[in-house]
Amino acid sequence: MSSIFGSGSSSSSSSDMTARKDQMKQQISQELAIANAQQLINKINENCFAKCITKPSTSLTSSQESCLSQCMTLYMAAFDQVSRSYVARITKERGTAGLGL
Repeated sequence: MSSIFGSGSSSSSSSDMTARKDQMKQQISQELAIANAQQLINKINENCFAKCITKPSTSLTSSQESCLSQCMTLYMAAFDQVSRSYVARITKERGTAGLGL
């Protein structure tokens, strides 16, 4: 039987819809990852610059370079730790929700 939406099988259109949904989820995840990375870079720039560059000039001193490097390393490590903890918590919550706990 034909309908106004087409005459394909329902399982075919259902799998097409699932594939499109999965593709959208993946695209959104990628865009969120990019947004998070941009936010991290912006925070590093703001905070590390404020901390390490007390007297702006046309070049950086070795102590300023060292300070910026250490500051960036600490921010990246902190971001990594927070991200890992967040993912672990979400994974745990999804696991316990599936068990009905």
